[in-house]
Amino acid sequence: MDRRELAGFLRSRRERIAPADVGLPAGPRRRTPGLRREEVAHLAFISTEYYTRLEQARGPRPSREVLAGLARALRLSDAERDHLHHLAGAPPGPPAGPSREVPRSILDLLRRLPHTAAIVLSATYEVIAWNDLAAALLEDFSPLPRHERNLVRRAYLAPPSRERLLYDPFDAEAFARAAARRLRATAARYPDDPEVAQLVGALLSGSAEFARLWAAHDVHPEPTLRKTVNHPLIGPIALTCDLLDITDQDQQLVLYTVEPGSPAEEALRLLSVIGTQRMDVPG
Repeated sequence: MDRRELAGFLRSRRERIAPADVGLPAGPRRRTPGLRREEVAHLAFISTEYYTRLEQARGPRPSREVLAGLARALRLSDAERDHLHHLAGAPPGPPAGPSREVPRSILDLLRRLPHTAAIVLSATYEVIAWNDLAAALLEDFSPLPRHERNLVRRAYLAPPSRERLLYDPFDAEAFARAAARRLRATAARYPDDPEVAQLVGALLSGSAEFARLWAAHDVHPEPTLRKTVNHPLIGPIALTCDLLDITDQDQQLVLYTVEPGSPAEEALRLLSVIGTQRMDVPG
């Protein structure tokens, strides 16, 4: 274990994360760059005293569970997670939780699809990447905290008065069923991940429908080939929905396309011009 290098690495990763990146308010009296030590400790499910000792190069060797918590709290890439393990003297094993690191090639692909709305979903249905047309069609995810980017959480736990529903009622129900089934398979792949357990627990306690589907133990989602998005400015837009697996990251690339020459194609062209601006709100 290299305590000095580990301390410096933890501090550098902590200081690069803005509170908003993990759903925390910045607050008016924040003097330190990035997160505070107590915030990292809370997110990693360890004591503030223990984390402080690690950053001061005087802590004991962290367990694999602690290292997994730190990797999640500090939003480490896969390479950074492995580096953390090596510094702690505990060679890395397979990841404990779903990866949120989107391959560079996929990010480049999103930018090269100007006429296709595209998003990347983690294994827990968190939107972790999107292109400009997806932001215009669905929602601009950039200002949202992580928990509000989770589509399965929104499908079951969002209040009925939510301003904007992504899909019409029939499509929303089909998505919710498919998401519950895929999430059960995700929970089996990551049995030790506290974020997965917390998400499932919140859904079970907050939605009777999710609890009913969960009790059925189904894990094979129904294919969803068509969706209708109710856009607040354009109206209903009929879309073809294709899911492509990013197997090595346990993620999915979702592509929303339209039939050539259809009214939906004209709608997407208009959205590419409008972008995320709200023309229905007086300036």
